[in-house]
Amino acid sequence: MKLRILLPYQVFIEYINVNRIVFETSEGSFGLLPQRLDCAAALVPGIFTYETEDAIVHYVAIDQGILIKAGREVLVSVRNAIGGVDLGKLQETVKKTFLELDEREHKARFVMAKMESGFIQSLEKFRTA
Repeated sequence: MKLRILLPYQVFIEYINVNRIVFETSEGSFGLLPQRLDCAAALVPGIFTYETEDAIVHYVAIDQGILIKAGREVLVSVRNAIGGVDLGKLQETVKKTFLELDEREHKARFVMAKMESGFIQSLEKFRTA
């Protein structure tokens, strides 16, 4: 299979001969082999694994994103990815970096929703006055 992992600003990884891929979704871990039917999956922060033709297994910490398999091509688009580190450090990185970012984004969205709600209430008071 041909694997490409894309970040918003660059191509992170591109390999032509990948034997298998393992990824995580909100429903659990899934594996891809070359003969698998085409599919799409929403990825959650976790460890993305792929094995190249020389039987070397590579691990990449990924943030949330999407995976699309079409024919022998697998395209992964994520917000952030970190590779080249041993597996223990990658798991730690996922917990510290990606999950903390999600928590901060959730808090920011909550604050924005409160501000929007207050603004709309103010407009409604102004309109009825």
